[in-house]
Amino acid sequence: MAEKFASIDDYIRACPKDVQVILKKVRQSIRKVLPTADEKIKYGMPALMLDDRHAVYFAAWKRHIGLYPIYRSNAPIEEELAPYRDAKDTLKFPLNKPVPYDLIERVVAHLVKQRGAAT
Repeated sequence: MAEKFASIDDYIRACPKDVQVILKKVRQSIRKVLPTADEKIKYGMPALMLDDRHAVYFAAWKRHIGLYPIYRSNAPIEEELAPYRDAKDTLKFPLNKPVPYDLIERVVAHLVKQRGAAT
C-alpha cells in the first residue's frame, strides 16, 4: 500500500474485505489494552500511541499482518511469540492461519509494562 491515509479507518477501508475484518479485530485487541490511546498514521501504518514518544503499529501485507515494534525480552511471553517472530522487533501473523487476538492483547500489555507508559 503506497497510498497516504488520513486515518486508521481510511487505511482499513483500502484493504480487501477479508483483511479489513482482521485489521478491525487487531485494532480492537490493542484498544482493549490502550482504550484512550491516540490513533495516528505514522510511516504509512496505523499507530496507537502509548505516550508522546512510543506507538504500537500494525499493518496489512500481502500474506500477513505485522505488529511493530515488539521488543524482545526475557519474559515468559517470548515463548508464545516465537512462532510469529520475524525481523528485528517484528511479529508476523499469517493471513492463512487464525490470528491470536488474545496474544496481541497480552503482548501490548507487556509493551506497556516494558516501556513504563501510561494507558
